Amino acid sequence: MPVPAPQGDAPDSRPRPETAPPPPGTPWPGFPAPPSPPRSRARRLLAPVATLAGVAAAFAYVGAVDPNEPGHYPVCPLLRFTGVYCPGCGGLRSAHAFAHGDLPSALGANALAVVGYGVFAVLTVLWLVRAYRGVPMRLAVPPNWWWGIGAVLALFTLVRNLPFGSALAP
Repeated sequence: MPVPAPQGDAPDSRPRPETAPPPPGTPWPGFPAPPSPPRSRARRLLAPVATLAGVAAAFAYVGAVDPNEPGHYPVCPLLRFTGVYCPGCGGLRSAHAFAHGDLPSALGANALAVVGYGVFAVLTVLWLVRAYRGVPMRLAVPPNWWWGIGAVLALFTLVRNLPFGSALAP
């Protein structure tokens, strides 16, 4: 009469996680990953140039279709239902004035949006230069900066809705 093998000694045909091969395309532990082939300059510039083209098209549209005439764009829901200006209220009028080169009107419609245009321009130029040189764009914003940006937006919203901050209202 054969004696059954103990439970712990039974052979297991399934691969163990420690010895299973990694998925295709991943390096073996202890060995460096194979270098990726270098991308051409045109391919590296594709994303920043496409982003810039999209923003330019949006500014061209807003510049051509006047947001000061009713019926072309939807009304801000926060303003419509509460009467409170959000941080973006006046942004389309600001973009329209900016597209026409009228900086004082753009600042009067939404000064924070004009600051945003400048930040976007600087970051886009940085992205284009780095892509041209083949250096990857890494933008790591620490959490305290996000809190600071949120605080600036909240303060801008609060001030533009108070009587002494009426110059910031659109």
